[in-house]
Amino acid sequence: MDRREFIGVLGIASAAGLFSGCKPGGLRRDDFESPPYGNVRLLHFTDCHAQLTPIYFREPNVNIGVGSARGRPPHLVGRHLLDNLKKPVQQREAHALTHLDFTAAAEQFGKIGGFAYLKTLIDWRRDEVGDDQSLLLDGGDTWQGSATSLWTRGQDMVDACNILGVDIMTGHWEFTYRDTEVLKNIERFNGEFLAQNIRVSEEALFDGAEVYDEDSGHAFKPYTMRTLGGNRVAVIGQAFPYTPIANPSRFIPNWSFGIREDDMQELIDSIRVNEKPDAVIVLSHNGMDVDIKMASRVTGIDAILGGHTHDGVAEPLLIENSSGKTLVTNAGSNGKFLAVLDLDIGKGRVKGYHYRLLPVFPDLLPADPEMQAHIDAVRAPYLEKLNEPLAVAESLLYRRGNFNGSFDQVLCDAMMAVGGAEIALSPGFRWGTSVLPGDTVTMERLMDQTAITYPETYVRDMTGSEIKTILESVADNLFHSDPYFQQGGDMVRLGGLNYTCDPLATMNSRISELTLDDGRTLDAGKKYKVAGWATVGSQSPGPPVWDVVAEYLRAEPTIRVTKINTPKLKNVSGNPGLSDYSGIVA
Repeated sequence: MDRREFIGVLGIASAAGLFSGCKPGGLRRDDFESPPYGNVRLLHFTDCHAQLTPIYFREPNVNIGVGSARGRPPHLVGRHLLDNLKKPVQQREAHALTHLDFTAAAEQFGKIGGFAYLKTLIDWRRDEVGDDQSLLLDGGDTWQGSATSLWTRGQDMVDACNILGVDIMTGHWEFTYRDTEVLKNIERFNGEFLAQNIRVSEEALFDGAEVYDEDSGHAFKPYTMRTLGGNRVAVIGQAFPYTPIANPSRFIPNWSFGIREDDMQELIDSIRVNEKPDAVIVLSHNGMDVDIKMASRVTGIDAILGGHTHDGVAEPLLIENSSGKTLVTNAGSNGKFLAVLDLDIGKGRVKGYHYRLLPVFPDLLPADPEMQAHIDAVRAPYLEKLNEPLAVAESLLYRRGNFNGSFDQVLCDAMMAVGGAEIALSPGFRWGTSVLPGDTVTMERLMDQTAITYPETYVRDMTGSEIKTILESVADNLFHSDPYFQQGGDMVRLGGLNYTCDPLATMNSRISELTLDDGRTLDAGKKYKVAGWATVGSQSPGPPVWDVVAEYLRAEPTIRVTKINTPKLKNVSGNPGLSDYSGIVA
């Protein structure tokens, strides 16, 4: 018995024990069935981050909710999440939804996602109701996140979505390509690209920039009307509001973004009066907490199908507002899930709904031949580069969570080692696949963590006060009590530096007790050599981060992460968004 087989045997026993209370065994095709309810079916996936093939992806063990978000989905992790569900779940579902005993469960149940299998599941669900009663909605973050998507400038994913049969999409990381590339891809896309909250600047309009509506300034079509089974459904697109802040504005200089709550309300009121819809749906990339706040303030929305924060929400929330209730949900990430929302609509209202979040397990689904052929063709020119072995992982490598993950630590350690720096900073991206112990870190897996259009590295001097300011700013973005001030992503990842974080504190008082790995206290007035990458402002001068990390990994036959620079946490003891934390909780 080799090491992998041994781990697999342990995994079966361990996962069976950990998931006590869950239904044993695996899903069957019957478990994927969704008997039709009502007369309209909406299929939704989001944040696939260009993962065409099956992957491992560990869900977070840290997703801390503050204020009214404490203890409310999506800020529940591990056993807290499972205990909150209104129904028992099977072991496979528990693995898909949580981080619990991830390595053992992944060995038992295998990889998840993959567009060839997602396509099959979509076709099954559409066949149950007929093509004239369903829509396939893509919540965005689709064209970015893999090597092939970067190298084809998103075209591999546009073509894949055309094969999937995507009817409508909105975006976020799509806008990290050049504006001309975005428009070219939208022209290539067979469905409709919607965004009510993106405008073309007046100066750009004067210079003849492309625009959907010159009078309103909408860069893209804000909404669409579809007739499904004789009923009228309005779908409004809501792109990520903070794109020019979270990502380089230099790629899309003519477009302005924002939540634009008042514009959303005005648009819905107009649609309700003039279009007489039976249902109004918002396809959103706000992030779930922002969607929840919007649902409580904007009236006339029947459902918000959300993305951006990568939350696999098995049961939607019903949010009250002054005129009724709005259903809010989120469909996870990385192609792991397909959400199925069935509506019973008619006479201008929604009379009932049924919702399921279906995991995509390749060992239980046949691969769609057309999609698999596309994937094989896309990857063929790059296989040698994708498959280059860099090092063997001796510990689980993952990213997702409010603070450092082990793969984030590898990136930071590599930048410090290659750049001769004392400290490293890496952005808190929520995308990036996982690597199991014993598996090889290939160039493809490294690119899963780093494949962006602004990958350049830097090594520069920063004062201790500048470093603390960065940490305070990102912490405020993550833990601000008002969701409209949260701009997505997780805490900046660190190498060589430790600190204490109080998520419940206010701006400029969350971060304290900063010390270097050698025990020295960070001096506010002293300069330190800092390495980093992915600057949002002007382009950095160094090589792409994947080249830096690949150089580091090639020199290391095995990679074991023994220390992760996770902070000491204050005032979150007992928070259900925290489980199995590797650091200190005071």
